[in-house]
Amino acid sequence: MFCSLLIILLVITSHDVTASQSVLVKSLPGFPGDLPFKLETGYVSVGDFDEVQLFYYFIESERNPKDDPLLLWLTGGPGCSAFSGLVYEIGPLSFDPGKSTGNLPNLKLNPYSWTKVASIIFLDAPVGTGFSYASTAEGYNITDTLSAKETFTFLCKWLMSRPKFLQNPLYIGGDSYSGIQVPIIVQIISDYNDDERGPPMNLKGYLLGNPVTDIHKDKNTRIPFAHLKSLLSDELYEATKIHCKEEYLHVDPNNALCINDLQVVNECLQNINLAQILEPSCSVEIWKSRQNPTAVAMDSDDLLPWPHRYPEPWCRSYIYLSSYIWANDKTVQNALHVREGTIKEWVRCNKSLSYVYDVPSSLIYHRNLVKKGYRVLIYSGDHDMVIPYLGTHAWIEALNLTLVDDWQPWFVNGQVAGYSTGYKYKKCQLTFATVKGGGHTAPEYKPEECLAMIYRWLAFYPL
Repeated sequence: MFCSLLIILLVITSHDVTASQSVLVKSLPGFPGDLPFKLETGYVSVGDFDEVQLFYYFIESERNPKDDPLLLWLTGGPGCSAFSGLVYEIGPLSFDPGKSTGNLPNLKLNPYSWTKVASIIFLDAPVGTGFSYASTAEGYNITDTLSAKETFTFLCKWLMSRPKFLQNPLYIGGDSYSGIQVPIIVQIISDYNDDERGPPMNLKGYLLGNPVTDIHKDKNTRIPFAHLKSLLSDELYEATKIHCKEEYLHVDPNNALCINDLQVVNECLQNINLAQILEPSCSVEIWKSRQNPTAVAMDSDDLLPWPHRYPEPWCRSYIYLSSYIWANDKTVQNALHVREGTIKEWVRCNKSLSYVYDVPSSLIYHRNLVKKGYRVLIYSGDHDMVIPYLGTHAWIEALNLTLVDDWQPWFVNGQVAGYSTGYKYKKCQLTFATVKGGGHTAPEYKPEECLAMIYRWLAFYPL
C-alpha cells in the first residue's frame, strides 16, 4: 500500500518524497588509496512524519550488479550497527589488527566478502542504532513490529529511487536478533506483493545466521548444548534434566533440587565465552585485575583497554574496539557524510534503546512463509552457546516440512566445513547448515567457509 502511494506521489509531484540523502564514498580514512568497490552511504526518512532517519551503507556487487541478487542485511541486538556486520562479518572491509595511521586503525580488504556475489544494503535499524536517529523523542520509541514496518518503508523508498534494482532477485538477511525482525519484514513484503497495488518486489527468499527465533526455547537449549560439548558431566546433566523437567529458565522457586543443580551448572559455565566456547572469556573482572590506565567504554558490560600490543590471552573484543575509535573520528564521519550533531556517540551495539519486545517468537512467521514458496537458508556456528544450533534445528523440525536431504557434511577446500540438511514444502526450499568451528555470527569466525556457503546457495547449488 505504501509503495503504491509513493509511486503516485512521484508521478504527480516533484516533491522529494524519499526525503533521502545519498553520496558515493570513494575513499575512507585508514584505507590506502581509493576504494576498489562502489560504496554509497545515506539516510532514508521513515515514520508517520519522516521523523526517523535510517542510515545505510550500500555496496554494489563486485561481480555483476546488474544481475546479481540484492541483499538487505540487518545486524542483531537489537541495536547493533550495520557497520559491525560490514566490517566484522560479510562486508568488503575489515580492520588490520595492530596497524594504524596516526590514531586511526587501518582498514584492509576482506577477500571473503559476500559482495563478491551480491549487492548488499547494510542498514542501521532500528532507530537509535549506529548513525540512525530521530528528530523527535517519540521517534525513538520502537517495537519489533514497528521496526519491521519502518524497515519495509526504507526498502520501498530506496528501491523506488533506484528502480534499476527492482528486477534483481531480492533477499532479506541478518543474524542473531534479526531472527525476530527478518521474518516479519519478509511477511510484510509478501503481503504487499500479494496486494498487487504497485510494482512487486522481486522477493526470492531470506537467510538467517544463528537466529533468535523463540527467546525462551533458544535459551533453554543452552544446557543440553553445554552437555553435548562436554562442559557438563553426564551425571550433572542427567540430574538437572530430571529435577528441572527440562525447563531451565522458568524454574519453580520451591523446586530445591532443580535450583541446586542449576547453581552447579552456572559454576561450570560462568567463565565460558558464550559467543564462541573455544575462545577466551574477556569479562570485566578479568580485565579489572590487569593494569588498565586507559579504559574505553564498549558494550555496556565490557570495559577493555586499548593496548599498544595485544596481551595474552588474545580477546576478540580488542578488534571490536577498533570500530569505536574509527567510527567516532570526525574525519571518518565526514567521509561517510554523517549529519553533524545527530548522535552523541557511535557505539557498536546500543543497549539503551527505548525498545519494546512485542514478538516473543517469530515461529508463526516462518510457518506462514514456508507456504509462500520462498527459498530459506538458516545457518549456525556450531560453537555458539548464545543461540545453540540444537534449538534452531529443533524449531525447523517443528515446521513439519518434507525432508529431502539427510544430515551430511559440506566441504570447502576438501575439508568438512559443516553439516547440512534440506527440506521442502511445495515450492519452498529450506536449507539448514552448521558451520564447523563457527561462533555467534558465523562469518566472523569462518569467513572463507561462509562465502562458499552463500555463493553456492544463491547459485542454487548444493552446499
